[in-house]
Amino acid sequence: MSLRNIIKPYPSPIITGRGIDLDFPMLAGCLTLLGLGLVMIASASSEVASVQSGSAFYYMIRHLIYAGLGLGACVVTMMIPIATWQRLGWLMLLGAFGLLVMVIIPGIGREVNGSMRWIGFSFFNVQPSEIAKVFVVIYLAGYLVRRQKEVRESWMGFFKPFIVLLPMAGLLLMEPDFGATVVMMGAAAAMLFLGGVGLFRFSLMVLLAVGAVVLLIQVQPYRMARLTNFADPWADQFGAGYQLSQALIAFGRGEWLGVGLGNSVQKQFYLPEAHTDFVFSVLAEELGAVGSLCTVALFVFVCIRGMYIGLWAEKAKQFFAAYVAYGLSFLWIGQFLINIGVNVGLLPTKGLTLPFLSYGGSSLVICCACLGLLLRIEWESRTHLGSEEMEFQESDFAEEPSHGR
Repeated sequence: MSLRNIIKPYPSPIITGRGIDLDFPMLAGCLTLLGLGLVMIASASSEVASVQSGSAFYYMIRHLIYAGLGLGACVVTMMIPIATWQRLGWLMLLGAFGLLVMVIIPGIGREVNGSMRWIGFSFFNVQPSEIAKVFVVIYLAGYLVRRQKEVRESWMGFFKPFIVLLPMAGLLLMEPDFGATVVMMGAAAAMLFLGGVGLFRFSLMVLLAVGAVVLLIQVQPYRMARLTNFADPWADQFGAGYQLSQALIAFGRGEWLGVGLGNSVQKQFYLPEAHTDFVFSVLAEELGAVGSLCTVALFVFVCIRGMYIGLWAEKAKQFFAAYVAYGLSFLWIGQFLINIGVNVGLLPTKGLTLPFLSYGGSSLVICCACLGLLLRIEWESRTHLGSEEMEFQESDFAEEPSHGR
């Protein structure tokens, strides 16, 4: 398959006879989160960056470069027809397996804080789990379209996806990356439910998943320690509960309106990972409860908009696109709920980035690529470009249609 067939310049939502034709509410919401993330990374990382590199803007500049790469990835994904993603589903799945195998091979994978989650290059690291989660969504969306009747009516159609999902979850746990495993399996379960799996089989899947989580927690002492310590971090606030207790102090210092942008005390080496996993705690300290709630509201809007994009695609009978939109939205929802839950002490401490806000090149680029996919899905469902029974020419898009959304 030639590159020309994969990336077709016409038609696309950014190159049409009437100019740019995007879902601007979704785009504006994500760009606002992206801009807020850049500001918070500049603030939360300033002290650490000054000590480690001699420049307070070291991490901010890197984050800005990642944001530029992410926006480029967003543009590229918007130019690729959804039908192409559907055809390449199996290749993406094999690629995901290949990356997850590579990352656990000594000499290829890079170990950071006891975990082999990155493949290191000269100037940047790639986190295969971020790529694998998206590729799994694309593969599973194609499976649900191909085997829709089997999934809804038989046990075999229900269990077949787990032949792929369980080995991939095993590879993630070998890194180990428990958070990515939970998010991936949660999104897959939600897609299966929306794909028509019966309530009894879905309930059984949930029970098995809960049992598996309990077992995984018990077999690793550090996971059990996290589970017991997060309920009362103050019992060991300078040991296992240190990170959470410092995050809660940040929330307490922020009160309603915050201490002011750049005035966080907790980022000054009190709160570990202040610019990555716990950037929301620094945001709460500097912008207060009001700023935190506005950020949460923005996340809720983006996630609900993503679900509506899936609903619009489903109404347009573009079922593959609908399942992809649902799956990507559930990936964001899962990461959002886990990260915020960890920051406020509702969940055990777990390293998982906050979409668009946390520092991390792989996460940011993949989030932007997912945004491009969602924007492409919305555009194709609105113009009915992805419907098999309809054929279009570029001249068909010369006049401005009524969006009605």
